[in-house]
Order: sequence, then C-alpha cells, then structure tokens
Amino acid sequence: MEKQNVIIIGSGPAGLTAAIYTARANLKPLLFAGSVYGGQLMTTTEVENFPGFPEGVTGPVLMQQMIQQAERFGTQFKYENISRTDFSDPTNLRVWSGDQEYAARAIIVATGSTPRKLGLPSEDTLWGHGVSSCATCDGAFYKGKDVAVIGGGDSAMEEAAFLTHFANKVHVIHRRDQLRASKIMADRAMANPKIEFIWNTGIEEVLGSEKVTGLRLKNLVSGDITELPLDGMFLAIGHLPTTDFLKDTAGQSQVALDAQGFVLATDHTRTNIAGVFVAGDVHDHHYQQAITAAGMGCMAAMDAEKWLEMNG
Repeated sequence: MEKQNVIIIGSGPAGLTAAIYTARANLKPLLFAGSVYGGQLMTTTEVENFPGFPEGVTGPVLMQQMIQQAERFGTQFKYENISRTDFSDPTNLRVWSGDQEYAARAIIVATGSTPRKLGLPSEDTLWGHGVSSCATCDGAFYKGKDVAVIGGGDSAMEEAAFLTHFANKVHVIHRRDQLRASKIMADRAMANPKIEFIWNTGIEEVLGSEKVTGLRLKNLVSGDITELPLDGMFLAIGHLPTTDFLKDTAGQSQVALDAQGFVLATDHTRTNIAGVFVAGDVHDHHYQQAITAAGMGCMAAMDAEKWLEMNG
C-alpha cells in the first residue's frame, strides 16, 4: 500500500484551501470529499461576503471553482466518506473508506460541522429560502423585514443584535422562560427596542412554499397554537461537529476533542497526534465562516508542509 504525503478529509472551504496549498507545494494530496461534497456552502443560495466576488456567488459555484483550482494543481479526489481512523502509530497514520485502507505521513481533518436543527421537514425545504443559521451571512437580505431567532444562549443574543442593524423587528423565540445567555448579553438584548422575546414556545412548523412567510408556534405551558408572520428564521441552537469517524466503538477518539466534540488544536493547527492537523469549523465553533475556514485550511497546509520537512 502506497503511503500518501498528505490525506485531507473534508471538501468545504478549509479542506479545499488546504488541498490547493499542499498541491502547490508538490505534496500530491489525496482529498476525501465525502459522498456529498462542498460542506455547508452547498446549501447556500447566495454568498456575498467571500472576497473576490463583488456581485456575489452561489455556494455550489464557489465550491466547484475551488475544486477545479485544487485539481489544477494535482489534488487527487475521492468522493467517499472516511469511516474510521487509526493514529496510534504517528509514522503510519491510517484511515479507511469502507474496507479500503489508506496511509499517510500527515493528515488534515477538515470535516466541518452542521447547524443543529429543529427536525422539521419544512425547515429543510425552506433552507436557504428564509431559513438560515448565519446572521452574518444572510442578515443584509432582511432590510426592513421581520425575522425570528431561535435559541436562548449567547450566540442567539449575538445573532439577534446583529440582525437589528437590518430587520424591522427581531423575535427571539425560546423554549424556556429565561435565557441561558450570560447576564451582560441578555441585558443588552432585552434593552434593544427592536428585539421582542417570545417565551416558553416551540416551533411547530415553518410556513411558506417557496420562501418563509411565518412560523406556527406552540406555547409549551398553555398548549396554544398561534401563527407569527415573518420573512426569515435564524437558528442559533448550536452546531454539531463532524467527528464521529474519529471515534471507536466505545465513543473514544484518539484525537483530543473538547466537551462539545470539536477537535482541539494547540500551536495553531496541530492536534495532540503528531502529524494530524485540523482546519475549519470542525475546530472553530466561534466564527463559523467560509473565509475563516479557508484561512485555517491555508494554515494547516503550511503547518503540515513544515512538519513533513522536519520529519523526513
């Protein structure tokens, strides 16, 4: 079995940027793109905050262009998922796609994360058409409109406050009667005249056919069902890192994870395993932006290149 210089796991902005950099360094990377490639941007209709596209670009087009760029420099793509890993021998880092084993001198984990959802079919149907998980990405589309933020933590308060720069009214809908957010964030949101709180309430349905027109709500105390006319809904209930493939049958990972399951990094992009690096949203649960993921992909590629030079 031929040992690769670098195996990259993931095909979002982080993985593809890492591929471009390692390929240009003549490391001939092998990238596992997954059976569904491109990460979260594949479900994003319009991207207006990625540098170099003054008129904006759709997420799928941006990802396809990044794939073509990586291929141009010699990246080999496999549109398969990595099912398990064995990093017990740092001189022979191994991964499996199904029953097929691959080995590498260095690994870059760039598998991203997915927004935690409510689990409603209508939520999936209207994703990118009024349903979003990123106010920074999509807030400008809602100038003068009414929107809702779902959640009660600091991230929900940050999203709500950001949206007030554009929206006419921001409804914060929370399942409990008090926020989980820190006091300073909660106080700031409650003092904002554009933010209105709806307590003890769950989402029964996202309304609309081609775009969001409202929400069907259920009061979890009284059981009353109401409808709230809206133009957009922003989820702020957390993200789920794509790290299950790193865990054994007992749920343990050789790569160190934090309490939420995100990959920990020390010294920029290095993990606790020699030769294993991390990039993008599978590590970064603070910014969650395509451009920061791409930047970290560059960092991981350069760190991996330097590590390979120092370790023969």
